[in-house]
Amino acid sequence: MGFFRVVALVSLTVVASAADRPNILWITCEDTNALLGAYGDPLARTPHLDAFAKQAVRYTQAFSYTGVCAPSRSCLITGVYPSRLASGGMRASTRLPAEVKAFPEYLRDAGYFTTNNVKTDYNFAPPKAAWNELSRTAHWRDRKAGQPFFSVFNIMVTHQSYIFSVGAESPASATMPPLVTDPAKVVIPPIHPDTPEFRAEWARHYDNIARMDAEFGRRLAELDDAGLGGDTIVFFFSDHGTGMPSIKGSLWNMSMRVPLMIRFPKRWQHLAPTEAGGTTDRLVSFVDFAPTVLTLAQLPLPASLQGVPFLGDRAGEARRLIYGGKDRMIERSDCVRTVHDGRYQYLRNFLPHLPAGQFISYNNQHASMRAWAKLHAEGKLTSATDRFFRARPAEELYDVVADPWCLNNLADDAHYAEKLAAMRTECREWMLRTGDLGLLPEPEAFVRSSDSTPWKIALDETKNPISQLLRAADLANRRDPAVLPDLLQLLKHRDAAMRWWGVTGILALEEKGRAAMSAVRELLSDASPSVRVAAAEEVLRFVDNDFDSALPILEAALQHESALIRLAALNALDRGGPRARPAIPEIEKVSRKDADNPYVADYVGRMSSYLPGRLNSGSDW
Repeated sequence: MGFFRVVALVSLTVVASAADRPNILWITCEDTNALLGAYGDPLARTPHLDAFAKQAVRYTQAFSYTGVCAPSRSCLITGVYPSRLASGGMRASTRLPAEVKAFPEYLRDAGYFTTNNVKTDYNFAPPKAAWNELSRTAHWRDRKAGQPFFSVFNIMVTHQSYIFSVGAESPASATMPPLVTDPAKVVIPPIHPDTPEFRAEWARHYDNIARMDAEFGRRLAELDDAGLGGDTIVFFFSDHGTGMPSIKGSLWNMSMRVPLMIRFPKRWQHLAPTEAGGTTDRLVSFVDFAPTVLTLAQLPLPASLQGVPFLGDRAGEARRLIYGGKDRMIERSDCVRTVHDGRYQYLRNFLPHLPAGQFISYNNQHASMRAWAKLHAEGKLTSATDRFFRARPAEELYDVVADPWCLNNLADDAHYAEKLAAMRTECREWMLRTGDLGLLPEPEAFVRSSDSTPWKIALDETKNPISQLLRAADLANRRDPAVLPDLLQLLKHRDAAMRWWGVTGILALEEKGRAAMSAVRELLSDASPSVRVAAAEEVLRFVDNDFDSALPILEAALQHESALIRLAALNALDRGGPRARPAIPEIEKVSRKDADNPYVADYVGRMSSYLPGRLNSGSDW
C-alpha cells in the first residue's frame, strides 16, 4: 500500500503549480484498434500519429475493460472495475459511494485545472467537482497563469456511427465525404464474410482514422505552439476496439485491444518506461489509468482504486493479467468475464445458451450487419463467419498470438488443460476478490442497493452471495439433464438470484428441461419480478398445452416501474417467437420512461418499436 494508498483522502491544501508538476493531456479517439502506421498497418494514413510515435512510448499490450464505451469509460474515470460498481451495462445509471470519485476531482483539489471536451458517458452522472470546464469549448488555455492542467479532448469521428454511411441513414455519417481508401485493398478479418458491404465499411473506417489523425495533429499543435509541449505529458488512446459488428460490443481479444502512446517531454523523461520512440509490452488496463495519472501528479492514491500505476518513479509492479467483462449490451442481457495474459485469453460465458451476437437495432444500421445476417439466414457462412450467430461454450481459451481473432477455441484441447484450469481459477478469484455484481440479475443489484450503493453491497455475502452464485451458474451452464435435480433445488432457494439461476439453467436445457415445468410454473407468482419473467419465458417457450398462461405475467412485467424489468420482459417475449404475438398490443404501449434509468427506458422504447415486426415475421435476426 505504501505512501500512495491511503484509507481516505482529505482535501489537499498544497496547490500545485506548473513548476513542480506536469500538465497532462489526453487526446482520445473512439472505436478503433491500432490501425495506425506507427503500429505497422500498411493501409493507414496517419502521418501525425506516426510522427508522434517517434517522440512517444508505444504500448503493444494496452486493453480497455470491455468492447464498448460506457463501461470502459466508467473504469477509466474511477479506477474501479465496472463489475464492482454495477456500471457494466451499456448504458447503466449507477450511484457512486463517497469513497469512489472520478479521479480528476483529486487533481482539481490539488490545484489542477481540469477540462473535458466533451465525452463523459460514465454510466453515472458526471460529478460536478471533477471538471472546471465540461463542454465542447472546454480548453486548458482557460486556466490561470502558471496553473497546471489535466485536459481531455475526445475525437468522435472514428465512432461506429460514422461507419453507417453505407446503405443507411445516420446523422453522424450524413456528411461523410466520398471514400478515399480503396475497398479492394482492405484486409477483411476472418470473423467477417468478404462482402462489398464489409469492404466499404472497413474502408470508411480507415478514412475516418485519417480524419481523426488530422484532428489529433491540430490538438497537438495547439499545445506545442503555445510553448507547453515541454511541460506536458501527452496520452493518445482509443476507448476500445473497432466499431464494426462482432468487434464492438464483444469481449474477444480485438474488442479490448487499444492503441496507447504517451509522450514525455525531456523534463519528465525520467518518468517514462523507455526512451522516446521506444515500445513496451507491459500489460496495461484501463483500471490502471486513474492511479497512473494521480501518481504522475505526485498525489496519494485512495484506497478504492483497483488498478496499479504503470508510470512514474513509484509505479507498481507490472501486472501479470488483464481482467475484463461484458454485461448488458444496449437492450440485450449478457454476462462474460475474461482473463488475458498477453498470450492467452480465457473467457467465461455465464449465459452461453444465448448467441454471441444477439440482435441489437443500433448495430443493424450497418449495411454490413444486414448483409451478414442475410447470409446467416441463407446458410451461406463458414464456421468462422457464422460463430457470431451461434450459442457459445461456457469456457473459451485462445492463443491470441497465433489466433488474434479468437477462432480456435483451445478449451477442449487436452494439451491446454493446465492453462485452462489456471485461468479459470484466476477469473473466479478476481470475481470473488473484487466483489463482482454481475451474477445478480441487473434489477436485483439495484434493488438490493437501494438504501446504499452497489459498491457497498458488493462484498456483502447476504446481498451478493457471489461464491454461491458462481456454483449456481456453473450448474446452469452445464446444459446437462443430469444436473436437473440440482437446478430444481435452486428453484426453492430463499435468495431470488439463486432461483433465477435455477430457472436460467432449465431454460438453457430447452426441450430437455420439460420435466421441470411444474416446478417452474410455481415461480410465475414469485416475489421477484426477475424470477417471474424468467419462469414465464420458460413456460412460454417450452409448454405446448398451456404456454399462454405465461403471457399475462410478461404483459404485467411490461408495466413494471423499473425499465430493467420491462426490458427483461421484452427480451423474453422476443425469444418466445410467434407464441408471443398476442402480447403485441401491450408491447406497443409499453412505458418508455424511468427517471432512475433513462437510457434503459430509451432501449425499452427502441425494442418496443421493432419487436412487433420481428414477432410477425418470425425472424431470429
